[in-house]
Amino acid sequence: MKLNIDSARLRSDLTTLCSFGGRFAGSTSELQAREFLKQRLAAITHSPITIHQVPYNGWARESWNLKLLTPKSRTLHSHPLVRSPSTPPNGIEAEVIDLGRGTLEDFDAHRQEIPGRFVLVRHEYMFSTTHIHRRVKYAWALERGAAGFLIGCHLPGDLVVTGSSGGEEIPAFGISREGAAALAATANGYPRIHATVQSRTAVRNAENLIAEIPGQTDQWIVICAHYDGHDLAQSAIDNGTGVAAGLAIAGALAAADKPPRLGARVIFFTIEEWGLLGSRAYVDALSEVERHKISLVVNLDSLVGGSKLTALTSGFAELNRFVASTGLPIATHLPMMANSDHYNFARHGIPSLRLVSGFNEPESDLRYLLTSGDRLERIEPAELTAATKIAASLVATALAHESHIAPHQR
Repeated sequence: MKLNIDSARLRSDLTTLCSFGGRFAGSTSELQAREFLKQRLAAITHSPITIHQVPYNGWARESWNLKLLTPKSRTLHSHPLVRSPSTPPNGIEAEVIDLGRGTLEDFDAHRQEIPGRFVLVRHEYMFSTTHIHRRVKYAWALERGAAGFLIGCHLPGDLVVTGSSGGEEIPAFGISREGAAALAATANGYPRIHATVQSRTAVRNAENLIAEIPGQTDQWIVICAHYDGHDLAQSAIDNGTGVAAGLAIAGALAAADKPPRLGARVIFFTIEEWGLLGSRAYVDALSEVERHKISLVVNLDSLVGGSKLTALTSGFAELNRFVASTGLPIATHLPMMANSDHYNFARHGIPSLRLVSGFNEPESDLRYLLTSGDRLERIEPAELTAATKIAASLVATALAHESHIAPHQR
């Protein structure tokens, strides 16, 4: 089957999503995006939308300050990482140990120097075979008794990096590349900082949004994307592009002349940026029977900004073969990468892949993700249309040819 993509509507949907802001989970921006997506999904699929409620511990920044005391006093541009705990009201004064990139070898080599100090590491380009995730580095710092965690941006221009810390035990800040350089500038002893952060927490309910387009069998292809983001910019590439593409594919499927062989389940997840919480709750709540009915998951996350699309195939060799069989311009990367919602399906044995742009292309526009540079103006409309058409062709092939998708590996 051929899916016809409306490029004008695709761009319009992305522009609308970005107009709400960064869609940080629990914010007014996320709520506006949620209501927009409910209406759009219902309108284009001509069917009711299922709401999957996800209770979670909400978190929001209230105030913060990070000041370098020595060797030269200055306030550092900073942004508390998601779920950073509050400091005491008068803050924390501590020394900083610079671990450079922050590999496991770096942490082990300085194990005796870490307790009671803030650990400083560097953010890395996220889509590469050598990337070490900030949450891994945070965990290493916590395990070794650090008083706090700092991660320096990889880009110049006083841009801070954001993201989730993965824990709520020690305060964590994203800082700029220039701030990290200032903290590393002393030759004698350790730089000293004063850090304060006040955050608030409350139990909240997130909503995953689900639309179904039935097929000729009781098997499903899941097409998913996360609609939440961060508050530094518009979360345009990550992941306005995936959501807009998901809407376009859902509309094309609903408008097709006849139902596909397999059904399509379009899901927009949230709280992905907090550690894949929305998809984890959804997949974990499925019964074994329901999981077995999912033949393939195609996760659309950050589709533009690089020279090509890559399918991260989560260790499923048959998915590499399937992608190659389509003849589409999609590269593959086999090892599991737990960097988006496909992971929660894959860990249950469900064949799952993530389509992403810019893999192993550190100079691509995806280097601006998690910074204030992730904005709508970075996205070329023609590139978004091309990526969406490739994704739609992959989905159409999967819907028509069940035999290309191997049984679950359990």
